[in-house]
Amino acid sequence: MAKEHTVDISAKIDMQAFKDAIVQAEREVNNRYDFKGATAEIDYNEKAKTLTLVSSSDNKLEALEDIVVAKLLKRSLSSKVLDKLSVEDSSGSNRKQIFKIVDYIESKEAKKIVAQIKSMKLKVTAQIEGDHIRVKGKQIDDLQKVIKEIRSMELEAPIVFENMR
Repeated sequence: MAKEHTVDISAKIDMQAFKDAIVQAEREVNNRYDFKGATAEIDYNEKAKTLTLVSSSDNKLEALEDIVVAKLLKRSLSSKVLDKLSVEDSSGSNRKQIFKIVDYIESKEAKKIVAQIKSMKLKVTAQIEGDHIRVKGKQIDDLQKVIKEIRSMELEAPIVFENMR
């Protein structure tokens, strides 16, 4: 009997690495000279899966966002985990920026991935199973071709390939 290989495509993020990146970003903001005396807050809400940045101006808000993204990238997390929801005025003439944390593949995007895999005409099957897509095939080379193709697609979610057997 031939062995069947599988790979799971998901958008899970390492939450411990994410929290560590936020703590590192807060430390850097506290030590930076350009933020001395200015309002600069980074607030992570774990239940609502949101990240809120508050600063005194749009320029400082952009610098705050750059710091957070740099710390995420240092910990091998994609910048796609943050989806910008809104930028609005906050109390005390401050600006507030809210990000949604993306740790799932939307159904529309999952269907797009499955359709792309089927259009490759390889001997693999792809099916959506809850919050991930499972791709099965007899040849491990076919699964590697699928991974290469999915990486080349422009997707909203931070795609992770795991459980390759």
